[in-house]
Formats: sequence, C-alpha cells, structure tokens
Amino acid sequence: MSVPVAQMATGERILAAAAQMTAESGWSGVTMAALAERVGVSRQTVYNEWGSRDRLAEAMVLRELGAFLDEVDAGFDAHPDDLQASVADAIGRVLGLARVNPLLRAIVTATHGAETELVPLLTTRADVVIAVASERVRDRLICYPGVCSESLDVTTDMLVRTVLSHVMQPSAQSQDAPAMLAAAVARLLAD
Repeated sequence: MSVPVAQMATGERILAAAAQMTAESGWSGVTMAALAERVGVSRQTVYNEWGSRDRLAEAMVLRELGAFLDEVDAGFDAHPDDLQASVADAIGRVLGLARVNPLLRAIVTATHGAETELVPLLTTRADVVIAVASERVRDRLICYPGVCSESLDVTTDMLVRTVLSHVMQPSAQSQDAPAMLAAAVARLLAD
C-alpha cells in the first residue's frame, strides 16, 4: 500500500514530483524551481533535501529500481521450490513493468530530451543500479538447493546485465527471454 503524497516526508515528495515531471515532460524540464513550485516548498528546501540535480536524478532512478526489485522478489516468492520457474517469473515481471513504467519509458525512449542526462544512469554509470540489483538477485538465487556457489557471482552479473539490456533495448525475442535466460541460469548454477 502506498503512502499518500501529503503524508510523505519532504524529500520523498520532491522525489515523487521529480519522477512525475520527468515522465510528463522529460528531465530537462525538471528544475529545482519547478520542483519547489510543484511540491509547495521553497527552492532552498529542494536543495537542502537533495543538494543537486545529479543526486536527485540518481535517487529517482534508485527509487524506481526498488519497484523493479519488488517484482524480482514477487517472481521468486511465487516459486520457492523451483529455481528455473522463479528466475523466469522474475524476469517476465521486470520486463512487463519496463514496458509500462512511465518514468523508464521517458528515459529509454529518449522523449522530451530525457536521454541526454538520465540514460547514462542506466548505462555508462549503471554501477550502482547493477550493484543493488545484483545483490538482491544473488541473495534470492543462493536460497535454492543445489546452487553452485562458485559460479553464483558470475551468473548473477550475467543475468542482471542481460535483463538490463532487454529493459533498455527490447528486442523481438524479448518475449522468449525469460524462459531462455532462466534455463541458462539453471544450467550455470547446477552443482
């Protein structure tokens, strides 16, 4: 259950407004002054909460990543005794959310000038996104019996980077990706 905007802390309200404004008109239209006006606080309050647009952008992307990681957890939770099914379900859920997530679509489709500043957070400066996602996926994979711990880190990294690639640039084969990647992961992690 989500918290009503009025009950959110100021920093969270600013972050939510930044995501909404980015989805509506692109990151280039998100200024500290515009955010302040939208949230009903002073521009100085926006700076006090976030310091800079770069920190705000990174926080916005990480906040959105949380929604995707919730889908990962749901996929694993749905199949607690079947590694391959859980991986396929988690991937399918992530790719499904990627298709309809308005903020991600604004970033990936390069609408409204968003590409010039936000795409690097998901590509060339994706180390934070990859690290956070990899930790969550690794923690879920290790729980299954028979998982080879020696190949766990490399397999996790391959899986996260491949799914991120499908999120950023869906292909005609994206609908087959969950099952095929899950089968590969199951083989790579077999003890």
